[in-house]
Amino acid sequence: MQRLSPSIITTSSTFLALVFLVSSTHAADWPSFRGPSGDGISTVNKLPLKWSATANVAWRTPVKGQGWSSPVLRNGVLYITNAVADNTDAVQTSYQLNTVAIDAQSGKMLWTTVVFTQPIDSARIHSKNSHASPTPIVTASHVFVHFGHLGTACLTLKGEVVWKTLASKYSPVHGNGGTPILHDGKLYFSVDGKVKTLVICIDCATGDSVWVFDRQSAASRKFSFSTPVIIEVAGKMQLISPASDIVQAIDPQSGKLIWQVKYDGYSLIPKPVYHQGLLYVCTGYDKPWLYCIDPTGKGDVTDSHVRWNIQGQIPHTPSLILDDGKVFMISDRGIGTCLNALTGETIWQERVGGNYSASPILNNGNIYFTSELGDTTIIKAADQYQVVAKNSLGQATLASFAVSEGVIYIRTDSHLYRIE
Repeated sequence: MQRLSPSIITTSSTFLALVFLVSSTHAADWPSFRGPSGDGISTVNKLPLKWSATANVAWRTPVKGQGWSSPVLRNGVLYITNAVADNTDAVQTSYQLNTVAIDAQSGKMLWTTVVFTQPIDSARIHSKNSHASPTPIVTASHVFVHFGHLGTACLTLKGEVVWKTLASKYSPVHGNGGTPILHDGKLYFSVDGKVKTLVICIDCATGDSVWVFDRQSAASRKFSFSTPVIIEVAGKMQLISPASDIVQAIDPQSGKLIWQVKYDGYSLIPKPVYHQGLLYVCTGYDKPWLYCIDPTGKGDVTDSHVRWNIQGQIPHTPSLILDDGKVFMISDRGIGTCLNALTGETIWQERVGGNYSASPILNNGNIYFTSELGDTTIIKAADQYQVVAKNSLGQATLASFAVSEGVIYIRTDSHLYRIE
């Protein structure tokens, strides 16, 4: 692990006190993937319902290079990561993996910091992936960025690198993808590559490893790209981390297994959602299932704590929305579904149209589904399928929204937009 000079680093106690403030963000902030609550639910006042490439666009800022990390927002500043080709004599030799800060009011670039350099010979990825896909996390004092097998870093809000580390060397399949989460002064993320299958906890103040959990995976295809979630069950915290063929609940303090459920799936992407005491997990490729799990068990609870599971139009990539006892989801091929969250019974299923990778958000009773072509269909979060509005930017996107009071931030393949 590389550390910078002590003058850049605050004391551990002060650092951690500031890191903890990530949990006290107000509704106008969107500090991590899927927002303050990590489930895609926005509690701000009404978001825009109508826009186009020219209508209700406050600004659009060109973004260099490639990157499908979603924007995050804190105190009027947006943060993204990107990968920019470093050319020498017109020959691409590497990628610069950057963190970028943008003024949310004006769209002005505030700073860009090169965090890692990736040699071109190690840059093979899936055609829909990027070299900067995990979403940053921003607190009151620092921004944390993750580039999968290339490493993790902590920066000040001025763009100074505090520390960076490679917690585990491993060979990825299709590049990086899963985003870390922050809890109680620690970062948690998965390593599900070609051979290694781990969950890692590192200290936010130092970048040092706290514990490493070995999945002991027997999956034939071990690679996955999931983002974990922290839930509270009977007064105790559980780190939920799905992967190929298995989802596991881990004690976030000790790194010890609490329970696990086995299934059939790989290349898992959607983030789990916890709602009214039950956990909802998608199982990945080839034919995804949706599992509803009671998280109160111990050990292998595959046969005892799975409330229900269903197959058919389950998303491979977008995460779920849970609201008022209902599951809302969009399949990668554009089929929208509403389920009874307790039973798995289908309430409605409709073709929305398009192909989807971005995870939806819920605001003021409306769900926003954004396709890979940049078309957003807004529907009511209700027992009947009802389209509220349809909007198009005409630019491709795989990134999820960041939102603030009356504002949506959308990252496309070439620009960052402020819609209001």
